[in-house]
Amino acid sequence: MPISPARVAAFEILLRIVTTDAYASELLHSSRFEKLSPADHGLLTEVVMGALRWRGVLDSEIATHSSQSLARLDTEVLTALRLGAYQLLFLDRIPAHAAVHDSVELVKQAHKRSAAGLVNAVLRKIKRRQSDLNPREAHPEWLVDRWEKSYGPDAARRICEYNQSTPRTAIRISGASPEQTLGKLRAGGIQLEAGQFLSGTIIVQSGDVTKTAAFRERLLMIQDEASQLVAFLVGHGNSILDCCAAPGGKTRIIAERNSDSTVMAVDLHPRRAALLKKLVANENVQVISADVRQLPLTAKFDRVLVDAPCSGTGTMARNPEIKWRLGSDDITRLQQYQIQILRAALQQVGPGGRLVYSTCSLEPEENEVVVEQVLAEEGSFRVVDCREEMTKLQAVGELSTATSDSLLRGPYLRTIPGVHACDGFFAAMLEKTQG
Repeated sequence: MPISPARVAAFEILLRIVTTDAYASELLHSSRFEKLSPADHGLLTEVVMGALRWRGVLDSEIATHSSQSLARLDTEVLTALRLGAYQLLFLDRIPAHAAVHDSVELVKQAHKRSAAGLVNAVLRKIKRRQSDLNPREAHPEWLVDRWEKSYGPDAARRICEYNQSTPRTAIRISGASPEQTLGKLRAGGIQLEAGQFLSGTIIVQSGDVTKTAAFRERLLMIQDEASQLVAFLVGHGNSILDCCAAPGGKTRIIAERNSDSTVMAVDLHPRRAALLKKLVANENVQVISADVRQLPLTAKFDRVLVDAPCSGTGTMARNPEIKWRLGSDDITRLQQYQIQILRAALQQVGPGGRLVYSTCSLEPEENEVVVEQVLAEEGSFRVVDCREEMTKLQAVGELSTATSDSLLRGPYLRTIPGVHACDGFFAAMLEKTQG
């Protein structure tokens, strides 16, 4: 019996994620797997994302039934076991014999034939749980402890629950005729609803917008609603600098809202800068590849966005592999990098100008602590309450008044997955008061 194409692809992707820095979201949409049938691609996505989200639980089950410790299992063997265990524990429509058979055959094809008996024996002992699984079990304990300390037990529980769900797809329509684009999407069977706090955000209820002509023609962009809001906080200026700009979602919003202004978009990596230039075709955007800490620019800017590289703990529903890659030391290392970037970016702000510092991290060390440490050294800036810019957005109908208070934590923007139906984002607004 041949192996299911979906399971072959899932095994390949999961193996690459373990052995490289690849992300599932990118691999699943790569051209390599575009020839899979819709049904097979649906199973592929379900199995890959599910195995990553519930890896901690899967490993516990495997360890219970394995005669060898997980540390002694070859990567290919453990990957096949996780793939099979997820199907047995979570997918009641998948025949158990199919899940077991294909995992055994995948091990053989990976030249680990000697482990085939172990894989077969372990998976045959795994039964679907009768009780609901606790989402906390699917997270490293040290991370959950941090969230409980920062946000309280209830919010930490909701973060864990949200991370185990499939997040909604949020889009933003571009172009001169947004209503016409929306009409085409609906005519193509895409069901839509309004966003939760931004009037221009559309939530996809069902359907795949990536298969539509509107997506191919770049009349819409897929972008989490909290990420969109960060771009809105940048406001308006004659000259705008977007640091760490790739892949360009925020750049595009800023450029469209400031169509008569110059937007300089910077990214460290030439390949990402080239992709940004391709995806953001607005005439008022200039793209360069450079290190923000050593920018080859002499001009000062009215508005600056620093969407800093971070741990990404606010995006684990979309990128569950982060849970298993991240260590506490990484947060300290990233914090030092963020401090360096923010210090340098502040030098690009002109008199009276503003800078927005943001991350998609839930960790205070990458957010408030970075801002407060840099401002303690730099006396010419002050923190501006994000409520100020959000009130302006409310006044013109771009931001809902019903949810805006819940988006604030002190003077900062703070979205929390599960508390809000979006990724976890932080943003601080800083204004230059001297010089």
